[in-house]
Amino acid sequence: MKLHVRYEGDDDPDKCTARKLARFDLAELHRSARATPYGIVLNPHAERALSPADRAETDTLVALDCSWETAGRAMFEMSGVHRALPFLVAANPVNYGKPFQLNTVEAFAAALTILGEREQAEEILSKFRWGETFLELNAEPLRRYAACEDSTEVVEVQGEYLDAGNAEDEEES
Repeated sequence: MKLHVRYEGDDDPDKCTARKLARFDLAELHRSARATPYGIVLNPHAERALSPADRAETDTLVALDCSWETAGRAMFEMSGVHRALPFLVAANPVNYGKPFQLNTVEAFAAALTILGEREQAEEILSKFRWGETFLELNAEPLRRYAACEDSTEVVEVQGEYLDAGNAEDEEES
């Protein structure tokens, strides 16, 4: 799949996974929504979850690379099929262990795995010393999401992980 990034450039350039992917010719950066091609837009505000059924839509994945502080709904105004990633845990050093706080390469790797492109996910993560850890931490949910038929099933599987997390929180209090 082709990987494209709507690049804001408002985070630490030394920690920017999108820039590193571009340096290795694994993704293309775009400075405006207009310049960003149509594709499956990985959008945490989307109403539908990404599922294997979305593979039929296009061969292009689009991510927004910006600081989490500026990642509001308006930032995602790009043409394409907007999909949210389901529950996954970050492995990057900045947000390690935090759910739903993936950086750009983690988001791409998750989407690629769900869409049946595991080898490409492994390839892009191989450029980061913690990359393999992302796939290890999320092995079971990624396997289960990739086996789903559609968005509804992905949301059901995600619900199991969220319910399990809520049960753990209740036991700790």
